[in-house]
Amino acid sequence: MRGRKGNLHFIRFPTHDLPVFLQMAQQKHFSSLHTSLCATGGGAYKFEGDFMTVSGLELWKLDEIDCLIKGVLFIDSVGFNGQSQCFSLENPKDPERCQKIPYNLENPYPLLLVNIGSGVSILAVYSKDNYKRVTGTSLGGGTFFGLCCLLTGCSTFEEALEMASLGDSTNVDKLVRDIYGGDYERFGLPGYAVASSFGNMMSKEKRDSVSKEDLARATLVTITNNIGSIARMCAVNENINRVVFVGNFLRINTISTKLLAYALEYWSKGQLKAFFLEHEGYFGAVGALLELLTTIT
Repeated sequence: MRGRKGNLHFIRFPTHDLPVFLQMAQQKHFSSLHTSLCATGGGAYKFEGDFMTVSGLELWKLDEIDCLIKGVLFIDSVGFNGQSQCFSLENPKDPERCQKIPYNLENPYPLLLVNIGSGVSILAVYSKDNYKRVTGTSLGGGTFFGLCCLLTGCSTFEEALEMASLGDSTNVDKLVRDIYGGDYERFGLPGYAVASSFGNMMSKEKRDSVSKEDLARATLVTITNNIGSIARMCAVNENINRVVFVGNFLRINTISTKLLAYALEYWSKGQLKAFFLEHEGYFGAVGALLELLTTIT
């Protein structure tokens, strides 16, 4: 980066802990080292006044989509300890055979970039300077966590994922086989496909027997399947066969990663491939750094 070699270190904290960060910035006299910080995303606007008032720091606000794409392309190009940042999953439905397969994004265009945070944005990228936002959905990681808090009483994202890993969504969801007694062959629907998310919860008997872990798993499956379905439709409409999923929703979330990998390949009959990136939630920050370096060069 600008002729220098070294390591990038990423840190994260929830938005509600921002006041603690600002107090630390004030106590450590950050403003004596830097008078301005590069920032991207909604928080760059929402907390701009707090940064200046509490810490004496001015925010240099940068476009979120521009930074995201620049960060993705840069991180993949430099790799990590000689390893590719991009990968796909082979045999995602088989716990014993599932493995990461490195993928070289050296010639990435076109690609569909699905950024999963609290909500979801889907971008069609045709070159480093030619891209557009195709669509999005409000049903994202924030929806999963919020519903889990209501349904299970969990208090952290990590706790919600841990509960989901121990649950069985088929106790909550109504499957094709629950309706047809097996596969619905005419339309190519396997018996294990979800026909109605949370459909079994119409039965009082099943509501009484379901566990909090089952509810967490079903919530995760519901949100993930919806994202995968929208991504697939966008890829078909844009005539793009590579779909790259990023965002903090996928951090330590192997369940959703495997679901997305399997669903995209299965429902597209092998025409679409799901790819993922290490350091999935930090590309916007890297893109903001690159924008700063470009400006001061």
